[in-house]
Amino acid sequence: MKTLSRQNLVATLFVTCVLCVSAAHAQDSEKKVKMSDLPEPVQKTVREQSKGATIRGFAKETENGKTSYEVEMKVNGHNKDVLIDPSGAVLAIEEQVALNALPRAVKAGLVRKAGKGKILSVESITKNDVLVEYEAQVSRAGKRSEIKVGADGKSIDSENEEDEAKEKAERAAKKKTGTTKKP
Repeated sequence: MKTLSRQNLVATLFVTCVLCVSAAHAQDSEKKVKMSDLPEPVQKTVREQSKGATIRGFAKETENGKTSYEVEMKVNGHNKDVLIDPSGAVLAIEEQVALNALPRAVKAGLVRKAGKGKILSVESITKNDVLVEYEAQVSRAGKRSEIKVGADGKSIDSENEEDEAKEKAERAAKKKTGTTKKP
């Protein structure tokens, strides 16, 4: 009888977890929209920000109960995304940047963090008219990841640093094992 009760408890906990995860996903969402679906203040900001650009699309995002709008553009051959709040204020700008056009310290920081990985693309992130960080998409061993450095080139992404530290430790262990073996 206790086993059946445990099974019921496990099933109830599982269903509860699924419902909580579903509710969280329902709260945080992104939906494609049209220009005509945007509030007027957002449309005004889009017109200002997209001068000379080709608009690729719009999205309405809800995260932690807050709504924002994103316009995806192509400007002078590179991607530029602008995140706008419902009042029309620009929250953030993500703009594609060529690796060779980066400041020396930023490029060095990204290359160092990428290690043996290949840097696929880089974006500058501007918030409140201040360039705050650079994000790079990296391909390493067939897997994609994102690395970040500040405007000064210093690391600001501890998750990837932990991955790098694990990889270094694994390489060191392999070298050590390889050097202690005798033919």
